[in-house]
Amino acid sequence: MSALPDTLNSFWLWREVYGKLGISNPAYKYWKNSTTLKLNNKYVFIQKNTLPEKYQHVEEILTDLSGYLPIKYASDQLHVNEHLFLTDKMKFHKEFEYKFVEDVKFVNIKKFFKENGILVPRNALIQLGRTKDLEITPECTFYNLKNDYGIVVY
Repeated sequence: MSALPDTLNSFWLWREVYGKLGISNPAYKYWKNSTTLKLNNKYVFIQKNTLPEKYQHVEEILTDLSGYLPIKYASDQLHVNEHLFLTDKMKFHKEFEYKFVEDVKFVNIKKFFKENGILVPRNALIQLGRTKDLEITPECTFYNLKNDYGIVVY
């Protein structure tokens, strides 16, 4: 399966980490053994089990983001308008599970893919949208979803 739903399985949201520890925002830049991930030049994540020893106690109370993605990043990767995840007035909004961490809204892409039987090979291009707006070619796999939505995997 694609690495997309597993992107944050081994990461913590940095904003939550520094908030719980009461340290400065750029502190991670000075931690030699801590690996970070930046999505959309907006969200910084720090890899689990790479916090300096004196801060590792905080990992017990951090939010697990396995299967989740920030809605902006998810909308970019699924080539869909971010509005789909932002407002519950969208017909398809309720098909997803959401989580808020430090005022950042996350969507559970992994659960959505599993529930709908969507198989995505590594490095595949994925497009979610209204069925009438999708470009369906012989080389792609099309998944028909509820409320006139579908997913195309190229």
